[in-house]
Amino acid sequence: MKNQNTNAVPMRTVPSLPLVQAAMIAALYVVLTFIANALGLANQAIQVRFSEALTILPYFTPAAIPGLFIGCLLSNILTGCAIPDIIFGSLATLAGAVFTYKLRKYKWLAPVPPIAANAIVVPFVLLYAYGIEPLWFSFVTVTIGEIISCGILGMLLLFTLNKYRSKLFA
Repeated sequence: MKNQNTNAVPMRTVPSLPLVQAAMIAALYVVLTFIANALGLANQAIQVRFSEALTILPYFTPAAIPGLFIGCLLSNILTGCAIPDIIFGSLATLAGAVFTYKLRKYKWLAPVPPIAANAIVVPFVLLYAYGIEPLWFSFVTVTIGEIISCGILGMLLLFTLNKYRSKLFA
């Protein structure tokens, strides 16, 4: 039987699709952040945030860049982070997203920019916004958490989504 809906507009011609994708990514980022917080995974020395796995999404679509930034910004505000964390943590996510998009030709490098951006920025945020010392320990623990969140969970997500790439990111 032939498709009855001949008036359907193909996804590629819908100009609001990137806006919808960005909004969905932002919303998912916030929800996943709240789940990690509720499970106590985002408050330990090694923080595992499920939302950070989404940082591989610029590999698939540039709409993920504003989605991740806004999602991180909202998450940091809604979870009561300090102002430097809200500002610089969100900017680290933005930088990671932009460079993931720039490196999208190299699948295995997708998690490297968010890992690097957070490993460099977040320890300073922890020191200056929250007084967490020593700095070298924060570098180690933040990097481990980012490798788990972005490197392992993010790459699992990338390989799963890659199977449905043409349907999800048309």
